[in-house]
Amino acid sequence: MPGNSQRRNAGSRGRTTAVGSGGKGRRTLRGKGPTPKAEDRPYHKAYKAKQEAQRRGSGRPAKPAARTGRPGAGAEWVAGRNPVLEALHAGIPVKTAYVAEGAERDDRLRDILKITADRGLAMLQVTRAELDRHTGGAVHQGVALQLPEFTYAHPDDLLAAALDQGPSALVVALDQVTDPRNLGAVVRSAAAFGATGVLIPERRAAGMTAAAWKTSAGAAARIPIARATNLNRSLKAFADAGFTLAGLDGEAETDIAELPGASEPLVLVVGSEGEGLSRLARQTCDVLVSIPAPGVESLNAGVAAGIALYEISRQRA
Repeated sequence: MPGNSQRRNAGSRGRTTAVGSGGKGRRTLRGKGPTPKAEDRPYHKAYKAKQEAQRRGSGRPAKPAARTGRPGAGAEWVAGRNPVLEALHAGIPVKTAYVAEGAERDDRLRDILKITADRGLAMLQVTRAELDRHTGGAVHQGVALQLPEFTYAHPDDLLAAALDQGPSALVVALDQVTDPRNLGAVVRSAAAFGATGVLIPERRAAGMTAAAWKTSAGAAARIPIARATNLNRSLKAFADAGFTLAGLDGEAETDIAELPGASEPLVLVVGSEGEGLSRLARQTCDVLVSIPAPGVESLNAGVAAGIALYEISRQRA
């Protein structure tokens, strides 16, 4: 109670006496040092990967493969039984085929094994964990294909080949077409109607992935596909060489059937699926033409290119 001077420490208000541990707690105050790396912790999966890599003699853990998007599609890998079987039937070039140890046999896997054997393709048996790493976690169902890197032509080489072809030279240029199936469809149509080659940009555009290969139905092996670091610069090089640059534009007033210079060296420029031709590509073209299609709002790039190539072929005939 107030004024009670008999309570403990009453004569030293505001002061406290620190009670020491006598050094007994000094050990608990010591730090445990930096956190070990994942590959140095025995309970971590990175440690197991490191040990496995060292057993294989590499001396370092294998890095997981980069993801390739949806299962069964990618520039380097095709994963899953149906996608792999479809790829083999389509004649897509294959570098190596992989099958997981203990993979359950069904009709699809038996067909895959038969096709690879008939084509003399290397079939490697690996652990399921290793196949997981190769395919970047895709649902591979115990089988996958590694595709060889596609070899693109240089735009200058495509221009040289077109000049050698003379007045019948025809090149298809794609302006930021991002769907690989549309790219494959254009490549197929270009080969069917005698085009010299296809020109695509390096950035913000589809490349020759497994989906593009399959849609091209093997045409990608018969016609050069050039990849330009700067599409508009390459288009100007064709223009300087005497080619007419005709751009497909749904709002253009000139009908594709009235394309001027159709019988001369020509570059057909096809725009992207959603935006059409970019501003720079539109400005680079000598003429813009449209495909009359009153029943639909627009045609996708693959269909539009096929119709335009047929019409050009008809006029030249």
